[in-house]
Amino acid sequence: MRRRLLIALTVFAALAVLAFAIPLSLTAATSRTQELVLGRSGDADRFATLADAAGSAGGVQALAAEVGRYHELYGENVLVVDARGAPIVNAGVEVSDPRIRAAVASARRNQRPQQVDRLMPWSAPVMLIARPVGTGVQVNGAVVIEASTAAARATIARVWAVIAVGGLAAMVVFVLLALVLSRWVLRPLAAMSDAVAELTATLPKPRGRAPITKNYGGPPEVRDLAESVDAMATAVADSVDAQHQLVADTAHAMRNPLAALMIRLDSLEYAVPGQASATFRGATAEGERLTALLDDLLELAVAQAPASFGTAASAEERCDPAQVVADRIDAWASAFDDAEMRLTTALRPEGSVSAMSTSSAPPGNGEGRGNHSAAAISSAALAQILDVALSNSCRYAGSGAHTVVGVREEPGWVTVRVADDGTGVAPDELGKLTTRFFRGSTATAGGTGLGLSIAQALATAWGATLTVEAVRPHGLAVTVRVPVVAR
Repeated sequence: MRRRLLIALTVFAALAVLAFAIPLSLTAATSRTQELVLGRSGDADRFATLADAAGSAGGVQALAAEVGRYHELYGENVLVVDARGAPIVNAGVEVSDPRIRAAVASARRNQRPQQVDRLMPWSAPVMLIARPVGTGVQVNGAVVIEASTAAARATIARVWAVIAVGGLAAMVVFVLLALVLSRWVLRPLAAMSDAVAELTATLPKPRGRAPITKNYGGPPEVRDLAESVDAMATAVADSVDAQHQLVADTAHAMRNPLAALMIRLDSLEYAVPGQASATFRGATAEGERLTALLDDLLELAVAQAPASFGTAASAEERCDPAQVVADRIDAWASAFDDAEMRLTTALRPEGSVSAMSTSSAPPGNGEGRGNHSAAAISSAALAQILDVALSNSCRYAGSGAHTVVGVREEPGWVTVRVADDGTGVAPDELGKLTTRFFRGSTATAGGTGLGLSIAQALATAWGATLTVEAVRPHGLAVTVRVPVVAR
């Protein structure tokens, strides 16, 4: 993978260098070519001016002297002809050359031969520069210069060499950076891939789950890592399912022996001596507590893995949340009376701001029920969630507390809220209340710390959400938000 990444980075770097070097080289060649053409064109214009003024023998001699000095100084051949094309001054030009004859003919027709736009290091060694003698109305001859391109081509070659060396240096730097970058990026990936592969080799094979990485693209190393992570995730999911099943099986298997033990303890009640009655009552209380703990564990396992027990959420199952709330308040009314607490209900249909009715007496006669939509949850599951919230409120809110159960509908959702103004819990313990076996510091004796965990698992299984929040100035609220059934 490192080799492929390095090749890709090198290709990108080469393209970037070429995209910069080629235009720069062409620009340098064009600039040097224009410099040569402009310089020699100026010389040809000067000779044309001198030739146009050379009307006498003395003028021709002055022109010949000037052309001769130019030929000696620059080593370039110059030809000056009259209006008939006869040579007046010739400094090394081969008149019979077809290129020279074509240039002279074009200049006599007041035309300038097409010049080379850009010289290259391998271009022709000579460039022809031709100019007419006289004005545009009357042409009295022509001037042709065989301009040498050697110096210009040498300059262009040097510039190109400098650009090439700079490009190669940039490529070396880019390759070194690519090596460092590839090592920095791929070293932890390789280490993680090896570690995941070793861990995956020790995990049990997935149970019938097809890997989802078979359609993945990318380098083989990344695909192997994705497959290893997928296999590990599948094995972890299988392990979680097995743990849930183990909890359910263990709790279910222990209930029968524990029930038999409790029956035996009950049968021994009348045979226990008086001095051992306190110990007997303590043993019976611990047995009852263990029975409640196993029941909670079994409910939690069922709630977390509903499909394994045939209780998965179904689109056909629904309930009237107001009816469920009314039934549960009716069932818990006596318990709250015994605890010297007040239990009321507040039902609100969609869009309402204030409660439709609030009853200080335990409702059960249908009062205070709004026209609510059906909730996408079974009545048994919602009742079990409310039982957990009402049980906690009745047990821990404290004497004299007021508990209100509210139902409120909003677009797509029904919210059921159980709130009290009791002692509440410490702020740092609020987020831990749905943790298994956690009990607040202000909780009284009794309980297993699994109630809210079971309620949250049930809510999640039905696509609902359960939140626990503090009530101002004091108290606690449990809110379950359930999707409604589409009308």
